[in-house]
Amino acid sequence: MMPQKFNPSRWAVEHPQLIGFLMVISLIAGGWQFANLGRAEDPNFTLKSMTISAQWAGASPDALQAQIIDPLEQELRGIEYLDTLSTYCNQSFCVTQVSLNDNAPKEQVPQIWQKVRNKVADVSPSLPEGGALSVNDDFADVYGYTFALTGPEVSSLSPIAKKIKIGFQRIPDVGKVQIIGEIPATFNIDIDPIRLKSAGIGLAQFSEAIQQHSLITSGGMQDFGIDVPIDVSGGVYNQESIEQITLPSKSGNLRVKDIATVSRGYVDPPSSIVRYHGQSALIIAVSMAKDGDGLALGKKLNTELDKINSELPAGLKFIQVEDQSKVIKEAVNTFLLKFFFALLVVLIVAFGTLGFKSGMVVAFSVPLTLSFVALYMKISGIGLERISLGALILSLGLLVDDAIISIEAMIVQLSNGASREDAASYAWSHTAFPMLTGTLITIISFLPVGIAKSTTGEYAGEIFWVSAAALLCSWVVAVLFIPLLGVWFLPQPKHALENTPSLETKSILALRKVLEWVVVKRKTVCAITIALLIMAILGTNLVNQQFFPVSDRPELIVDIALPAGSSLSKTNKVVSNIESRILPLPSVVHIETHIGDGAPRFYLPYIPASPSASHATLLLVAKDLTAREELFKTIKEFANDIPASLHVQRLSLGPTADFPVQYRIIGPNVDEIINTSHEIRDILKNTHGTSDVQIDWGNRTLSESFKLDSEKVVHFGSNRIAIAQQMQTFLSGEVVGTIFNADTHRSLVVRVEDKFRHNPQLWALLPIQTQMGNVFLGQLGALEIKQVFPVIWRRNGEPCITVQSDVMPGVEALEIVEHIKPEIDNIQKHLPYGYRIEVGGDAELSQTANDAIFALLPPTVGIMLLILMLQLQKFSRVVLVLCSSFLGLIGAVLGLLVFNAPFGFVALLGLIALAGMIMRNTILLVDQIEYNKHNGSTLNASVIDATILRARPVILTALASVFAFIPLAFNIFWGPMAIVMIGGLSVATFLTLLSLPAFYLVIFSEKKKDKAVQ
Repeated sequence: MMPQKFNPSRWAVEHPQLIGFLMVISLIAGGWQFANLGRAEDPNFTLKSMTISAQWAGASPDALQAQIIDPLEQELRGIEYLDTLSTYCNQSFCVTQVSLNDNAPKEQVPQIWQKVRNKVADVSPSLPEGGALSVNDDFADVYGYTFALTGPEVSSLSPIAKKIKIGFQRIPDVGKVQIIGEIPATFNIDIDPIRLKSAGIGLAQFSEAIQQHSLITSGGMQDFGIDVPIDVSGGVYNQESIEQITLPSKSGNLRVKDIATVSRGYVDPPSSIVRYHGQSALIIAVSMAKDGDGLALGKKLNTELDKINSELPAGLKFIQVEDQSKVIKEAVNTFLLKFFFALLVVLIVAFGTLGFKSGMVVAFSVPLTLSFVALYMKISGIGLERISLGALILSLGLLVDDAIISIEAMIVQLSNGASREDAASYAWSHTAFPMLTGTLITIISFLPVGIAKSTTGEYAGEIFWVSAAALLCSWVVAVLFIPLLGVWFLPQPKHALENTPSLETKSILALRKVLEWVVVKRKTVCAITIALLIMAILGTNLVNQQFFPVSDRPELIVDIALPAGSSLSKTNKVVSNIESRILPLPSVVHIETHIGDGAPRFYLPYIPASPSASHATLLLVAKDLTAREELFKTIKEFANDIPASLHVQRLSLGPTADFPVQYRIIGPNVDEIINTSHEIRDILKNTHGTSDVQIDWGNRTLSESFKLDSEKVVHFGSNRIAIAQQMQTFLSGEVVGTIFNADTHRSLVVRVEDKFRHNPQLWALLPIQTQMGNVFLGQLGALEIKQVFPVIWRRNGEPCITVQSDVMPGVEALEIVEHIKPEIDNIQKHLPYGYRIEVGGDAELSQTANDAIFALLPPTVGIMLLILMLQLQKFSRVVLVLCSSFLGLIGAVLGLLVFNAPFGFVALLGLIALAGMIMRNTILLVDQIEYNKHNGSTLNASVIDATILRARPVILTALASVFAFIPLAFNIFWGPMAIVMIGGLSVATFLTLLSLPAFYLVIFSEKKKDKAVQ
């Protein structure tokens, strides 16, 4: 006698207490873990860019590029996964952005950055004197909690800000704390150049005297039983002591105050200016520690905020500008509400169609499956955020499918007279493996998203892992727990017709008649289906294209760009005018101003602007989305009145570019690429839907150059370097020492009086120290004016100009790119050899993300073929299942067109998921047809009976899924995917029950066809 094969479903029924205990424990543990999963707004993704700054006082952009950046780029060429080295240079300053390929493994990125730092350290010793390199390690940090400390003077804010920083650093879950906007305090020693020359005191002698008095010195230590330090008096500690420093001169000793004015001040010009609501401010930005709890951190910071405000001196305010915990709470709570609504809908469908007891068994499978998923998410470090919650909602309709199939199989067996134990074991012996095959096919359809080597794949990858866990767990529940629950709760049928898998007897008869017609008109049905599919493919050209949608956060980012080379003071004046227009608007809650630098990265997809004196960023927080749109329109209306380019942008959901439309023109000759950039700029300006069209180089501006008379320089016994250093000290100031008092310090800055610094006509009177004494600068040369590019951009060592544009509301960047493609191609065709145009922005990011997914489609299809062959054992059946995946395209395109929804990366994910769900139903239908044929039914009868048997689970699953996706259809991020799923699944369900039988009959028709329908 052959031993019986192990049947887990029967084993579960035979061990009810053990299985019941496991169910209870799983529900308790999973529920506990679900309540304690970490909360976040979005999943983390690795930013594969870092910046390196180069400084060389007095150097032109060309000199910086040749002497510092070129050697640096040569050294960095060997870095693995390097994509681009993008550099911009202006006077004395360069920034190089190192970008890795999108397929760089995130695990290797920290090691690659360490290699970059090592390369920078290797290059530094060979730099020209005065040149320096520094690496920005904080480029990828997200400061989701930002605070503004305001008061009358920045100097009074710094000590308090430092105490706040120390307090924040003690809070658990806090990562980094950064103070932004500090302007170093100074004692400015403004020299009267005429008096300095008359006194016969050289600039170096003057600076050295002040430096000696500012140094901290010790007279030693003496042992008198205790160690007694010996101090030497004469150090400076305030304004008066600086004024009293003695200076030897040819006419006797002088005091500093005799030839200079000493005053308190700040570094001028500062590197950046920060304001909050028009007031001087310091921004304290807090990032969350890795794997921290955003909600818990928000509560702790709010508690600390209240404590700080209760202790602040009068006149100072401490306000929270960005609170990521609120965003997380709103986002997660909204999704949880939609999730539980979707869950309720699924349960209503189960109860309404299966009856109370059968529906209760199916309903119980959902929390049981979700408990296992919650445990998996906890172990895997996946929290509740936009992607994982979307994946759970996406999986909801599928979770009940296996349970419905198992319970349907039990009902059929019970109605046929089988015992409860035998009916339960049927779930394993006849349905488990087709269900597993369908489950695996659905999971594998998400595989390209889960393992795609791209930033976008990393961002959306949890869809694969969470959905895979949910579907596998639902299969385990269906074959292990559902049979036992069926034994416990299913009623004993009174006769064979009761509790059959029909929707209603009349419905079955109607469906049978339709299927009989399909059998006769099989070729016509196939032709109609193919025609619909062709129409859908053609209809994709009418669907709007999109990468990632705009965020539903209330922030607006206003980037203000003055002509390149504009001073910080000029930028400040323009920004003050803009602030005065925005401050009275009732729609604004917060206005945070950053002049000369970008705002901190408070939101992961946001890309802060690079430092530039001619650039400013306004971070505006509106009351709500309606207020945000009103604010957007208001700023756009007065933007033309501002003598600067205003780029107003909403935040994006997911990785994005700062300008959605970009074209890079690259080539060896600057004049040629400038001319080409102007052509593309004019095309964009004349294209409907574009706005804020800009060129990142700007125009040539005036530059001052002091041309030395070499003979006179030699005659007076000086040299170019010495003269340049003294000019630098006079005009820009030189730090010659520092005074330390308690927890503050002030630099001692020597420079010439203000009226000389800002009037080039008076520079000739500056006293330059030479071997023959002080001589006027005008005796050594003359000032010349020339035109230069204040900013030079290079990409991988080649000159690069970027033409960039925003888009108007309701217009997609990919539409613009597609619309002007013929014109851009025509320009490219006529470019000389060595010149090229590259498309950047959202089009480039979208292409990169799609390429990463499409590159994995061949292995994905290969795995699917293997699984299908193992299950179906015949290639023609496998082809039928694979081809059925295209049926979802018909309803998906129809849905997108009807609701005017864009097709982007998220909609692509929905289409992939839809293909898996359709193939799952096809597998089960084909398997049932084959089962019927092996049991002696004719081909036509096998097809009709199998379709009728599978009709209810297919329809129920479709109903559950469609209703589950309805809450998501109104979500900005998930809406396009939900519409794809709703439209595609609705039409595909209909076609699965009608077109699929027709295709099966055409492919597998017997030579001797049935004359009558059996």
